[in-house]
Amino acid sequence: MKILVTGGAGYIGSHTCIELLNSGYEIVVMDNYSNSSPDVLRVVEELTGKTFPAYECDMLDEKGFEKIFREQEIGAVIHFAGLKAVGESVEKPLEYYHNNLTGTIHLLRLMKRYGVRKLVFSSSATVYGIHNPIPYREDMPTAASNPYGMTKMMIESILRDLCFAEKDWKVALLRYFNPIGAHESGRIGENPNGIPNNLMPYIMKVAVGELPCLNVYGGDYPTADGTGVRDYIHVCDLAQGHLKALEKLNQLQGARAYNLGTGRGSSVLDVVHAFERASGVKINYRIAPRRPGDLAEYYADVSRAKRELDWEAKRSLDDMCRDSWNFIKNQKEQNAPHE
Repeated sequence: MKILVTGGAGYIGSHTCIELLNSGYEIVVMDNYSNSSPDVLRVVEELTGKTFPAYECDMLDEKGFEKIFREQEIGAVIHFAGLKAVGESVEKPLEYYHNNLTGTIHLLRLMKRYGVRKLVFSSSATVYGIHNPIPYREDMPTAASNPYGMTKMMIESILRDLCFAEKDWKVALLRYFNPIGAHESGRIGENPNGIPNNLMPYIMKVAVGELPCLNVYGGDYPTADGTGVRDYIHVCDLAQGHLKALEKLNQLQGARAYNLGTGRGSSVLDVVHAFERASGVKINYRIAPRRPGDLAEYYADVSRAKRELDWEAKRSLDDMCRDSWNFIKNQKEQNAPHE
């Protein structure tokens, strides 16, 4: 039986594919490559020495989606696919609700039709909203302040309702905090087109001269250095959390939420300075006005994941910055013109 990885060519998906293959799982990847590239999957094959079927398909194409279930023997699904930029979701709410909700419902219908009842869902810390005290615990009420977060919250509700109605479903809801870093090979990581939405790709593009300056949104928060504090987690630690969740599914009944973070907060300037140490490059930054809806700080209570999944993040902020620097340096060298 194979693990279907939707969005498997994406940042977190591709790192999880490596962990799955290295742990002996057989995988099938589905991706529409809207924010990724099939080249990433070739690198995954090279790094692991293993091949796997990959389908170019959109979640909204239910017939194309079904072809995967018809042709492959799927035993469980890890569901990453979806639109994911908070700011863009505010500008294009209908697109986000349609894509993320309708696409997931297509997936769940197909799982039901083909007798697949095990799912690991890529959720987000955004489901905690802006009013819960920190650290965030899985038993806190959920809310969301933007359409992206709302889609995650609504999908969690759909999955809970499905598990209540049909007792044979086993679902892990993984609430990510702030993934950064890259694979230790330096060959896969996060490198979005244009001006990035996330901090680390922004820092990396400034470091290699693709952008002139990092905008630090807010320098007057009630934090140690005035900048926002987040729970940054290495993408490889996050990927390993998916394997632990997959193993846990056999013992689960219904849907269970797990925070995947370090349980520690780091400020924007903590990350900037750690990156400077790792790279030896001075990062040019300026303090910009706060963004609406941004919180001063948040981080995870990770005790449930440690207790029930036997998982905890191992890598430090310095490790995250070192691996990010190796990745962007490698990308720059590959793209440099040759004589």
